[in-house]
Amino acid sequence: MCGIAGFIANSIVDIEADTLAKRMAAQLLHRGPDGAGYYADESVVLAHTRLSIIGLSGGQQPIHNEDKSIWVVFNGEIFNYLELRAELKKKGHKFYTDTDTEVLVHLYEEHGEDFVSKLNGQFAICLWDRRRKKALLIRDRVGIAPLYFQQTPKGVYFGSEIKAILAGTGKSPKLNIEALDQLLSCWTPVAPNSIFDGIFQISPGEMIVIHSGKLVTKQYWDLQFPANNQFEDISEDEAIETVHDLLFDATRIRLRADVPVAAYLSGGLDSSILVSLIKHIDSAPLQTFSLTFADKGLDEEKYQAIMVDRLATKHASIHCANEDLGEHFLDSIWHIESPVIRTAPIPMGMLSSLVHENQYKVVLTGEGADEVFGGYDIFKETKIREFWSRNPASKWRPLLIKKLYPYLDLSRSNNQAFLRNFFGDGVEEPNYPLFSHMPRSITTAKIKQFYSDATKEQLSGNAAEALIATLPAGYDDWALFNKAQYLEIKTLMGGYLLSSQGDRMLMKNSVEGRFPFLDHRVIEFANRLKPSLKMKVLNEKYVLKKAMEQYLPKNIVKRYKQPYRAPNIPAFFGDKKFDYVDDLLSSESIGQSGYFDSKKVSLLMKKIRAGRPVSYKDNMALVLILSTQAWHHMFVNQFSENIFNCKKGIDIDRVQ
Repeated sequence: MCGIAGFIANSIVDIEADTLAKRMAAQLLHRGPDGAGYYADESVVLAHTRLSIIGLSGGQQPIHNEDKSIWVVFNGEIFNYLELRAELKKKGHKFYTDTDTEVLVHLYEEHGEDFVSKLNGQFAICLWDRRRKKALLIRDRVGIAPLYFQQTPKGVYFGSEIKAILAGTGKSPKLNIEALDQLLSCWTPVAPNSIFDGIFQISPGEMIVIHSGKLVTKQYWDLQFPANNQFEDISEDEAIETVHDLLFDATRIRLRADVPVAAYLSGGLDSSILVSLIKHIDSAPLQTFSLTFADKGLDEEKYQAIMVDRLATKHASIHCANEDLGEHFLDSIWHIESPVIRTAPIPMGMLSSLVHENQYKVVLTGEGADEVFGGYDIFKETKIREFWSRNPASKWRPLLIKKLYPYLDLSRSNNQAFLRNFFGDGVEEPNYPLFSHMPRSITTAKIKQFYSDATKEQLSGNAAEALIATLPAGYDDWALFNKAQYLEIKTLMGGYLLSSQGDRMLMKNSVEGRFPFLDHRVIEFANRLKPSLKMKVLNEKYVLKKAMEQYLPKNIVKRYKQPYRAPNIPAFFGDKKFDYVDDLLSSESIGQSGYFDSKKVSLLMKKIRAGRPVSYKDNMALVLILSTQAWHHMFVNQFSENIFNCKKGIDIDRVQ
């Protein structure tokens, strides 16, 4: 992964290209510390910072075609580039580098805008067609690589991260109140919104065509599920075999690199599958990396050890203490560029730091398996709530809760009552488009009680309606389980897990993550399967387990899924005190930013400091308010110091 940025003028570039390229690229040095280059003509400026992984020498971007009429800056990897390169050479195309990037310009020459459908990869692309004066901004199918843009009277600024756009425009940002409200319902702003007012994300699977100052949006790929239960007519054994073969190949091509490749090993099913596949594909020594926690409820070290012993990997781990989260919080928000409601991204940043210290640039990781194969509790909850809606008087209702959460102590009646009420929200509306995610949304939205009056007055939209407006044609005809998958992939996975917790925490330490479970071939096949093959009764990821059990110890296959979590309130209110917490949450600071009610925030702080019991909502509220205040301080209050007048040294070469 690298960093891309630039400016596409409505008519002519009237900005000093060298200065603009340096200023924007300087904000992306962490994404590409191995070199920087830019191209400029009368209509465009394209800048790039490089993390060299394929074609180590001679791969400086921007890259061009033979007559230099097509230029590209690219962040990501094209995993099938060798096959595409061979096909293009047969058609007479001449290559001047060994990179996967160069495939893009020649593929565009052959197929025009449809070239993107030929790619198997993770990517953010800006392609400039000089003859036609046309630019393409493209993001990969599921949103692994980030890409943002801002339209101004003079033209369009774009970048892998928003701080590059801010450096280009030179204008101090404002928080998008509607996006904040969406984050508190969906855990992420609803695409194309970002938390920055007027700056938008290119949605996953989307291409924006820019010509003569006009922007046309095209959805070249989206998740699709069978309508009216018309699932793939395939036996269980055939499904198991196909899942195995697709994942094997998805992993194989993601090992392509001219640098060593490592893997994350959490000790859960998905990372254990992934590491096992790597070892079966390549017998060379494999480096694995893990997180450990002091809290045994969060720690998976014993399962990591089982897999390390079984596969004889070279292993390194980093221990995350509560105070580490507080230490790295502000730096993490700077890289995330958004408020968050959990501290979970921070340990992932610590883990990528360990990878960097061990001189690795690439790790394979298991994100996506739960979303694609139905592994999360939210999918179980959806099945149970659907049963409840059809059987309101069933005596099985309380027993199903116990089945869902075997690790919880439900002996106390108030615990059972809480869960009944929690899952009962909206249970009488199974046809509501967001039925599966209502309990989560309702819980998270309780943080909105901390809004200031000014924030409430500014809100004109409805987060749920904004999300419903993005749902594709035919969505109503999908099985409820598939609707839940779509929502989870489009919200939590794309906007949070692959972004705040994924790309941003990897690239802050110049590390690229690769995700075999998110190969589009795997997704498309899994989407055609009956939900019962993904979750047999309440046995999650059934077909995946059956396909991969040959590689795994039984205690890994059969263990109950332990979701990845990190401490929240204890990160800031333990033995070590952090001055910034008091500063950012002071009545003066809360009043100055204006987003939250200072009296309510003060009461929350008193409750925490008094050691009184805190709820799930309190934990989320504290992290959300603190991260929003940190965001405001770094991007608004200190805009000139941190962004516009940034003095980062950067050597950037003009590519002719």
